[in-house]
Amino acid sequence: MIDNLDKLLIKTLNGEFLSLEEGNRLYTEASTSRLIFTANEMRKKLHPGDKVTWIIDRNVNYTNICVSGCRFCNFYRGINHREAYITTTEEYCRKIDELFALGGNQLLLQGGMHPHLGIEFYKDLFRNLKSLYPDLKLHALGPPEIVHIAQLDGLSYQDVLEQLIEAGLDSLPGAGAEILADRVRSEVSRNKCTAGQWLDVMREAHMLGLTTSATMMFGHIETPIERIQHMIAIREVQSEKPSGATGFISFIPWPFQDENTVLNKRYNIQNSVSQEEYVRTIAISRLMLPNIPNIQASWLTVGKDTGQLCLHAGANDFGSIMIEENVVSVAGASYKFDKAGIQQSIHDAGFTPQFRNQQFEFLPTPA
Repeated sequence: MIDNLDKLLIKTLNGEFLSLEEGNRLYTEASTSRLIFTANEMRKKLHPGDKVTWIIDRNVNYTNICVSGCRFCNFYRGINHREAYITTTEEYCRKIDELFALGGNQLLLQGGMHPHLGIEFYKDLFRNLKSLYPDLKLHALGPPEIVHIAQLDGLSYQDVLEQLIEAGLDSLPGAGAEILADRVRSEVSRNKCTAGQWLDVMREAHMLGLTTSATMMFGHIETPIERIQHMIAIREVQSEKPSGATGFISFIPWPFQDENTVLNKRYNIQNSVSQEEYVRTIAISRLMLPNIPNIQASWLTVGKDTGQLCLHAGANDFGSIMIEENVVSVAGASYKFDKAGIQQSIHDAGFTPQFRNQQFEFLPTPA
């Protein structure tokens, strides 16, 4: 006999959108085995075969100076702090040379919201890096930085994005999403862009043909229903993208890393996400987001074993070997992979590793 939860699961397999109430009910009431099975069936419909994708890129931070003051971040420094920096051309060259030697060609270029760095700084940086490395791909900044630059220079989001694209921006990460609910953002990242601003930047990016991604940092002060609201907001923006545009190419949920953060030390808020809850979140992401093709398991924050389980629960991507990562690692994320390790982990989970680029185009595996 088919019960109401099964009817909702069948609805997802038919590619229909779940409402907020339906999604929340599945997330909070459906058994883990039901969610995993249905999400895996959805994954197989979207990605027939046994390939799990991965990439080589490098996360380079152009500065750690930031005025955002996010309560989950240990990375940022004030402008006069002795550890404050802006990355030099020489440092970029060393890091990019190492990246290319390992077979990658993409920088995940992010940093802080520097109070004095406007559009000209980023245009000069992008042009300089592209002149030195014509084959380099810049997966750079994120909606909070776009909003910050627009406010500093009195520009529209469209103006900022158009100028950055002309200077060499290839794709826009989904950084700074946290939870797309202003109740939550007012507590954890009150100086950062609002949920509406984040979504508006992505709308403009999609209108300009930029491929983007979306993230969700969860397991702090948000409620389960706010997680579902977050997914629906992303789904709605994806539905608005122009015909022919990729829009959000992937969704990456990852749990709050609490070590030495203000949220932890001052408010005693800890990462509340168990292995089972992370796997459930991957599964419900796959079911709530039928119009976003790829779901990535964040092995960096949950570890190899949990990441492998997620490949059977709707995820089809294992992300990057992450040659360098400086933000969540200082809050407790300590897992590492090299090229051989990430491929072996995919093999051990029962899948075939497939090297890719940011557009999820399949490429030969680097020697």
